[in-house]
Amino acid sequence: MARILGLHCRECGEIYDISPVHVCELCFGPLEIQYNYDEIGQTFSRQTILDGPLTMWRYAQLLPLNGEPCVGRQVGYTPLVKADNLASKLGVKEVYIKNDAVSHPTLSFKDRVVAVALSKAREFGFEVVGCASTGNLANSVAAHAAEGNFQAYIFIPHDLEQGKVVGTLVYGATVLSVKGNYDEVNRLCSEVAGKYGWGLANVNLRPFYSDGSKTFGYEIAEQLGWKAPQHIVCPSAGGSLLTKIYKGLTEFQKLGLIDSLPTRMYAAQATGCSPITTMVKERAEIMRPVRPNTIAKSIAIGNPADGYYAAETCRKSGGWAEDVTDDEVVDGIGLLAQTEGIFTETAGGVTVSVTKKLIEQGVIPRDESIVICITGNGLKTQEAILGKIGATIPIQPSLSSLEDALLSHRIGVVPRVANREPVSV
Repeated sequence: MARILGLHCRECGEIYDISPVHVCELCFGPLEIQYNYDEIGQTFSRQTILDGPLTMWRYAQLLPLNGEPCVGRQVGYTPLVKADNLASKLGVKEVYIKNDAVSHPTLSFKDRVVAVALSKAREFGFEVVGCASTGNLANSVAAHAAEGNFQAYIFIPHDLEQGKVVGTLVYGATVLSVKGNYDEVNRLCSEVAGKYGWGLANVNLRPFYSDGSKTFGYEIAEQLGWKAPQHIVCPSAGGSLLTKIYKGLTEFQKLGLIDSLPTRMYAAQATGCSPITTMVKERAEIMRPVRPNTIAKSIAIGNPADGYYAAETCRKSGGWAEDVTDDEVVDGIGLLAQTEGIFTETAGGVTVSVTKKLIEQGVIPRDESIVICITGNGLKTQEAILGKIGATIPIQPSLSSLEDALLSHRIGVVPRVANREPVSV
């Protein structure tokens, strides 16, 4: 029996053969992979996972490739950090950071989805690949395209952070800077995929691309000792990551790899681009698109492709959603850095501050396990916090200049040096 049965529409259930399509011809609903869990369960177990590589490919039987990956063989299995300092600051019992800010090779969770998408692109016979991106996906597609000897065309909004632009250009991809926001870039890419027949990761390869996100959830459960946490707070842009984390945990329960699924999912967005959180908080049935206006550019998608499904996942899991201002985004970045030594990009600042807000609101109890999803590295979005986190103190190369500076800035106590008395400040 086949491990993968085909594609099926999330709306009407229509079945399609495996091919580079992402939208149902009958109802225009999104397509996703349909797996044969009875077949997979015969050979897939905790032990086969533990015997696998320390990468996302230890879960290969739950990913949509026919053979071995052609790119991204080292992607995944990032740390789950028990964040005791942050927990103390938040006044809660148990917090973990799932830290994809250290993902290989481009320091974001997008390496997971691109490793699957471009490996599938090779199976389909594509030689040209690309994407529409707010930054992290651009970096990852460019890097993996170079590794796989693909030709790459990357489409980005014109006002993207320079760290992400440079982090794409360095791999030799052709980068098109579009005078518009992400939603306009994405619409263009849909036309490009149809006209030129390129393999675009988050367009015609989207069903395969998005399944790479499930490994984020698999790792959380495995790293917690084969159990699901009670709460997961996830940054939400297109909405796919949140839905796929929950799908991954559901698959683990279905296969008997975890005993229960008590997890509540929480969507985190910036107030300046919050269509998903607004839908949840208003208990609306329809998501209203918005025009993004936030420093959290990596999750600034005003009309998210999986936004409705992300909101529904929050609801059906018993979770909720919240958004935070740009000032709170900066505060969240600083809080995580100064408690756990983890420098996250703006999306992580959103997630940390939303977690804090949900705890203070009493939505997340203080005595239950919480996982915060950190999906990208702060080195990519330094402009967002420049001038807001302090400044250097200029001194001359002398002890007297140092002590004057310490006194004037009231920093602390200068330790005893040689025969000098400590200086109290």
